[in-house]
Amino acid sequence: MRPDRLFKELLKPLFNTHRTREIFRYNPTVQKVREDAQHSQLYVFNYSPASVEKIEIKDISEAFSFYNNDNVSWINIDGLCKPDVEAICQHFGIHNLLLEDILSVGQRPKMDDIEGVLFCLLNMLYFNEQKCCIEQEQISIVLGKNFVITFQDDAHRDVFNGIRDRLYLPGSKLRQRGADYLCYSLVDVIVDNYFEVMENLGDKIEELEEEIIRNSNTRSLAKLNSFRKELIVLKRSVAPVREIVNGFIKSESDLLDDKMTKYFKDVYDHIIQATDAVENYRDLMTNMQDLYISQVNLKMNEVMKVMAIVTCLLAPATVIGGIFGMNFEIIPYAHQRWGFYLTVGLMLVIPMIMLVIFKRRKWF
Repeated sequence: MRPDRLFKELLKPLFNTHRTREIFRYNPTVQKVREDAQHSQLYVFNYSPASVEKIEIKDISEAFSFYNNDNVSWINIDGLCKPDVEAICQHFGIHNLLLEDILSVGQRPKMDDIEGVLFCLLNMLYFNEQKCCIEQEQISIVLGKNFVITFQDDAHRDVFNGIRDRLYLPGSKLRQRGADYLCYSLVDVIVDNYFEVMENLGDKIEELEEEIIRNSNTRSLAKLNSFRKELIVLKRSVAPVREIVNGFIKSESDLLDDKMTKYFKDVYDHIIQATDAVENYRDLMTNMQDLYISQVNLKMNEVMKVMAIVTCLLAPATVIGGIFGMNFEIIPYAHQRWGFYLTVGLMLVIPMIMLVIFKRRKWF
């Protein structure tokens, strides 16, 4: 293998170019084919101020009975299979355009109000400690009359455990309010989890900053490049949620109570803070890149300074050796017994005097 190709192969795992392709190589005009999940989990929380019941569903048709139910029903589908999603969307009156969004891959977070249901699509974020990267899970939330349907890609994790616990508390607001409050709670907990992800990423960035200050190298540059990519993922997921929450605030749908405006405004404040935090991290990464370049230049200057000092110290010896090495018949002191010692002594004394002068002038 050619040396330049070998060098590129060695740097591939260091700079993680595969992650770059994952982030940027997406064409929204080309619909990706979603593969059906190998494992699906369906359950329903059917609750009222007086009672709550969790029902695990083996077949999607069992969820149809919760349409136009007197209680509030939260139907959660973990792991998407196209036939199940199509069936439940058809029964609950969810438009085909929303069906396409639910089954889409890599969709930009959005919100729609179509034919009597409110729909929002956004990303749940997780921080992978081992790979030091942000992982995304697309989630779709459908709000209808007395029901909320959530569609999740991953059947093994989410951030909704706190909501499930509150459903079992008789005096909680979640039990006392309607489906719109449940929808707010789901969006709110997703947004709050963004701060946890940013905190974990921030810890890694602080460690990298200390590493760059103490001992910057090529690996530090690779980490810096990797974290900048993760900030792109973070911004792409967080920034559009502002439009989603603003859509709920301005919505005139009958599905949202007027009292819910203040709750969504609170989420709006949180998402603005999250957006500002992402921008601050981006500015910090830019400063760290400048710091890395400054460290590299500083090291180069130190090397050049040492080389310049060595060159200056060797200059007298070079001049003296050149003079006494000339092919002339008569050279002063060349044929004296002590001429050699005088020459060597000058070669040593003059650089020592130069060192003292450099030191006094604080050149090193």
